[in-house]
Amino acid sequence: MDTSSPAFDVLSLNCPSRVVLQRIGDKWTTLVFQVLKDGPQRFSVIRGAVQGITPKVLTQTLRTLERDGLVSRRIYAEVPPRVEYALTPLGETLLEPLDAVRVWAEEHAAKILQAREDYDAQADSLQLP
Repeated sequence: MDTSSPAFDVLSLNCPSRVVLQRIGDKWTTLVFQVLKDGPQRFSVIRGAVQGITPKVLTQTLRTLERDGLVSRRIYAEVPPRVEYALTPLGETLLEPLDAVRVWAEEHAAKILQAREDYDAQADSLQLP
């Protein structure tokens, strides 16, 4: 009896790992993880830390991460109710790879911006009058 895990191929159209990769590659997910890596946080703290995210998008992101088992939501029996979000043990396994991507982005952002500028300048010079 074969008890090994099924082979996943992210390049295959119907592979479940593709959905997982899309989730962790979402721009808001990586930013929310940066806030939650320091421990449980309230919605307002996450929203304040992640500049540019709307309440609706943050809610959707947190719900999806909760559904995927990467984030937990804890409701405290207080008045007014207090809700905190935290990384699950599964979510914590993503911290190292996501942090490596963050570091890479911060170290290479200037080069990327310069490459864009060079490309746009070249494209503009090739346009016909």
